[in-house]
Amino acid sequence: MGAIDRQGKVADRNTVGDASPEARAQGMSTEPNVASGEFLGDRFTFVDCPGSVEFLHDMRTVLPACDAAVVVCEADDRKVPALELVMRELEEADVPRFLFLNKIDAASRRVRETLASLQRASRTPLLLRQIPIWKDGIAIGFIDLALERAFVYREYAASEVIDLPFSEISREKEARFSMLERLADYDDQLMEDLVEEIEPPRDRVFDDLSRELRDMHVVPVLIGSAERGNGVTRLLKALRHEAPRLAETRARLGVPADGPPLAFAMKTNHTGQGGKLTLARVLRGSMSEGDTVVSSRGGDARIAGIVDLKGQSQNRRATAGEGETVAFARLDNVATSDAFAVGKDRPSVIVSVAPPDPVFSLALAVRDRKDDVRLTAALAKIAEEDPSLALEQRPDLGELRLCGQGEMHLRVAVARLASRFGVTVDVRKPQIAYRETIRHAAQARGRHKKQSGGHGQFGDVVLRVEPLPRGSGIVFTDTITGGVVPKQYIPSVEIGVREAAERGPLGFPVVDVKVTLTDGSYHSVDSSDMAFRAAAKLAMAEMLPQAKPVLLEPMLAVEIAVPTEAMSKATAIISARRGQILGYDSRPGWLGWDLVNALIPEAEMDDLIVELRSATAGVGSFSARFDHLAELSGKPADQVVTARAAAASA
Repeated sequence: MGAIDRQGKVADRNTVGDASPEARAQGMSTEPNVASGEFLGDRFTFVDCPGSVEFLHDMRTVLPACDAAVVVCEADDRKVPALELVMRELEEADVPRFLFLNKIDAASRRVRETLASLQRASRTPLLLRQIPIWKDGIAIGFIDLALERAFVYREYAASEVIDLPFSEISREKEARFSMLERLADYDDQLMEDLVEEIEPPRDRVFDDLSRELRDMHVVPVLIGSAERGNGVTRLLKALRHEAPRLAETRARLGVPADGPPLAFAMKTNHTGQGGKLTLARVLRGSMSEGDTVVSSRGGDARIAGIVDLKGQSQNRRATAGEGETVAFARLDNVATSDAFAVGKDRPSVIVSVAPPDPVFSLALAVRDRKDDVRLTAALAKIAEEDPSLALEQRPDLGELRLCGQGEMHLRVAVARLASRFGVTVDVRKPQIAYRETIRHAAQARGRHKKQSGGHGQFGDVVLRVEPLPRGSGIVFTDTITGGVVPKQYIPSVEIGVREAAERGPLGFPVVDVKVTLTDGSYHSVDSSDMAFRAAAKLAMAEMLPQAKPVLLEPMLAVEIAVPTEAMSKATAIISARRGQILGYDSRPGWLGWDLVNALIPEAEMDDLIVELRSATAGVGSFSARFDHLAELSGKPADQVVTARAAAASA
């Protein structure tokens, strides 16, 4: 397109896109990259979304405002499950899509065989638009089945038109008839022509290709080698002639053509120096620097600037026209997936894109205490940029957690904290919220007596503890008669009981017990709330070890989704993690996928997603929720208690 001076390579870390330190460190996209250019007089904006499943949510927020998608894939059966995830997202978003079969120059089998293996990734029929021309087992060009023309690849240049080789004529006719036969499923006139062996007009063929793409009856498949530029020009021409335009996208989103200027926020970025940038597509009208806009959440903001993005570079401009995708500066009240319009009227929500549930977590701690406040602000910005990140405060464990979609996802987020916001953190595995309870009843007296001149301190209580069913918490009651413990001191006894239960004899909070105040005594002068509170703690400290304390660990109800062929690996993973399999089912709407439900200890969930993806070519997933607390005994319990004691004494 001539939009950049040179073509870089990912391996050389010099591409226009993937220019952030995190992307170059990983050797792959870690956030959407945007670039615009002109081709044959038409302006195109490409938003290159990360291919990793861990960054899939970025694609979800970009898709609604796009006219069409190009899915780049390879002739590799191992990558079909990952392709299926992407195709499913596009299907559910109702976005027309092309498939670009890349690295055709390195393909080792017939394209028809490849298409058959790729078809299971798409619920919409794949329509082969081109077939390769082979020479000595290498693809040296292609035949366009709609144009009925042959092209020979040239290194880093447009392909050259050649006469259709005689040896390819029969193969071309067979492949073209197969393409037309598929198109005829939705065109009765074309079907009649095929039955009567009449060659259909080329214009009608292209009209059918365009209509059936837009109606999402087919997914056109084109071939090439992107790094060499082979097949890219034909792809651009297909986008120019066949892809939907803004009017169709507005209709798909339910956005009227009339009304105040309106845009959809696709992505939020916080730059190191320039503040907040909101990548958005103008769906209606035009917007200018200085305009005041209102978001679908109700907040208003003034457009401080408008820039074109080309990877990391920015080019300032005064206005953004209808259909253009640009970045708006400092729209503080506009978030990703918001609609925003010029004027005072709040626009309707165009589409809601819910973030996925986290599957991996890290506990964070700043290396320098003075960065505590900066960390909170930086994390808020990171989470605004990427809604699939979540922050979780755990006061009971004294830790702040960053939760996301995988190990690499969080590693990139932590690196971004340092590179963009100058906040360096240490990370570790999150703690497990163990609890403890008792197996038997017990009773003890606690007497707090102190004399140090003037009024002394005196509190005396007898407490009885007994176990309760799971989920009961701590229940406090009393059976005091005759005023042996005055009523005004009983609440203080309860406070002491609950404070003592915060750390039981095993080192963890005590739950599911009933504590009863049965007896005691007081002093008319020396008794006080503080004294009875202290007496209750003494009684608890003596009583709980006698009641046969036992450790409790949180158990999670987990639903794991995997391709059917990986089910045996998934069950082995569950068993190795002390899991209990509850049942199996097929995944609704996903042919060739299964679900397995299990109970797994939270302590065994740490890197479950890593192992699951490793066993399923990167596509296994799970959802989890707390189910209950279960007793943990034997060597595993001893290890937990020992580790807790060591941490407390450190």
